[in-house]
Amino acid sequence: MKRAPRADAQRNRDRLLTEARVAFLANGTDASLEDIAARAGVGVGTLYRHFPSRETLLEALLRERFDALTERARELADRPAPREALVTWTLAFIETTTVYRGLTAAMTATLRDETSALHASCAAMRDAGTTLLARAQSAGEVRADITPVEFLTLVAGVSWACEQTSGGESAGERLLPLLFEGLERRRGNARSPE
Repeated sequence: MKRAPRADAQRNRDRLLTEARVAFLANGTDASLEDIAARAGVGVGTLYRHFPSRETLLEALLRERFDALTERARELADRPAPREALVTWTLAFIETTTVYRGLTAAMTATLRDETSALHASCAAMRDAGTTLLARAQSAGEVRADITPVEFLTLVAGVSWACEQTSGGESAGERLLPLLFEGLERRRGNARSPE
């Protein structure tokens, strides 16, 4: 039976998460782990005991957000308008991935690294979004010739662009319609088979 953490260890973990959230909001995902530990009033060794890597710290902060986004895709899969469901999920994805500057790049790298602490949450989120894409393609509401990898690359590009501007969520709301205009199924816009 797994023993509950000591009260002081739990307090240290909670303080580290609080300070990491503040540091990542202010400085992005590359914020200094040493500074986070100092601000939490613990040594860097304590930080690494709780979070052996930057990815495990990010995973602890973001797991709930990623799981909520995965669940949101599952809820949207039952909607009668597949394109609208995909747009809604994509905007939520952009809002989630731009919470910390640098998160889009970290997530992209994580999806290629199955050993990363963030991989499982990111992969589940990716797979849920891919299901929405396939549904919109089957309904003829989105181009059938775009692959899930291409779609997610485009969405990551919009997320990255939003990170670079001060527009935040509103930047995503402006860029997303442009992305989906390019994804619309039109006669003659499909790529010829190679």
